[in-house]
Amino acid sequence: MRILLVEDDRMIGDAIQIALKDASYAVDWVRDGSTATSVLDGNEHQAVLLDLGLPKRDGLEVLRLLRSKGNGIPVIILTARDAVEDRIRGLDLGADDYLVKPFDMNELLARLRAIIRRKGGQSSPLLTNGKVNLNPATREASRGDASHLLSSREFSLLHALMLQPGSILTRAELEERIYGWNEEVESNAVDFLIHGIRKKLGADAIRNIRGAGWMVDKS
Repeated sequence: MRILLVEDDRMIGDAIQIALKDASYAVDWVRDGSTATSVLDGNEHQAVLLDLGLPKRDGLEVLRLLRSKGNGIPVIILTARDAVEDRIRGLDLGADDYLVKPFDMNELLARLRAIIRRKGGQSSPLLTNGKVNLNPATREASRGDASHLLSSREFSLLHALMLQPGSILTRAELEERIYGWNEEVESNAVDFLIHGIRKKLGADAIRNIRGAGWMVDKS
């Protein structure tokens, strides 16, 4: 799962980036509103963490422009502005959630999991297709009575598929969700990760659609 972090404070940005990577997210970090607007035109990300007090373009303007283009990507505002009016304006402009600094990093991760889950049409914190179960909070995947802790990238790949059961994701789409901008895409990484997941959950846990990509079955 690939996240865009928009934060101009280097210390705060470093802390959030480390927490996200530890939670198995691929993270791209920009430090001003104009760059954020340009990046978001590319539709490479699955969620945005957006500061408001940004150089070049305020975060609320970034959000307004994003929603005016019909982009429904989940957005969590992260800001020191704690006035009720600011919260109302951010939510009315289309933010999915609003966290006031300083915040607990575990709460941020929980809120991020929740908005990604809602975006995928899932109400339960446990993703399942009736065959495989995936717990995003613990990175554990289970089938039957057997439970396995996935590596960070195994989790990222299976999470992307489990959010869209029945939908085929190409190699490029899976790589986009696993790697950030500054990370080298390893040769045959997708094949290697799928092989590892199948060893844990069974050969039919992930299906290959020849010439198209991979998918998990619908329930």
